[in-house]
Amino acid sequence: MTPEERVRLADDLAHAYETRIPITPPSQVTALSVEDAYAVQSLQIARRVSAGARVRGHKVGLTSRAMQQMFGVDQPDYGHLLDTMFLPPGEGAAMSRFLQVRAEPEIAFVLGRDLQGPGVTLADALRAVDFAVAALELIDSRVRDWQITLVDTIADNASSAAVVLGSRPIRMGQIDLRLAGCNLYRNGSLVATGAGGAVLGDPVTALVWLANSLGRLGVTLEAGEVVLPGSCTPAVPVSAGDTVRAEFAGLGAVSVSFLAEHAA
Repeated sequence: MTPEERVRLADDLAHAYETRIPITPPSQVTALSVEDAYAVQSLQIARRVSAGARVRGHKVGLTSRAMQQMFGVDQPDYGHLLDTMFLPPGEGAAMSRFLQVRAEPEIAFVLGRDLQGPGVTLADALRAVDFAVAALELIDSRVRDWQITLVDTIADNASSAAVVLGSRPIRMGQIDLRLAGCNLYRNGSLVATGAGGAVLGDPVTALVWLANSLGRLGVTLEAGEVVLPGSCTPAVPVSAGDTVRAEFAGLGAVSVSFLAEHAA
């Protein structure tokens, strides 16, 4: 892609976000490489930061076999988490902010020290994490009918939309995150089960991958940032009036309700 084509795609995705009208999959209308897709993502994030948003973390997507199979991809990707994406527990999520939202349970990491790659090891990552908490990531796509390839979701900031964090911090080593089971409920009915080990075998492995991937670009994961390593189960579609709750062994629960109107 030319620089001008990258700007046009960033414009198209931003317009879809603002109007809540999804676009044709970019990969169907233009030659889009992984490098192009991340450049488009960066353009959008830079614009939103210029408008006053703050980067408060990152997400790793497509880390479980279930999610890779769902979207027909074979490798992880990453996106940015802005301060505007974090929803206070108990306040609900207004459906008006989404196009075609889905929910997925994750074990979120909050960093206690900077983590800079390349060369980050599992031990480095473990030392950098202050604590882990249960989380729900609300993913959304500005691409029509979720018809995404890897490059489509990367360009769309890894299909990120919002985050709800639990309130029970767990220090690393208190539980084996690989074995932390998760039950996902929608309106009280069990809709999916999984465990931390579904995320690249260990959620910390996703943190290592992210730190090294960003490190090659000169980006440091900073103390205080939140990292979402990937979903423990397939993503679940939701509608107005639904309540989704994730219960993690050893980490507690986190929930969110989806509101037809904007929360007061």
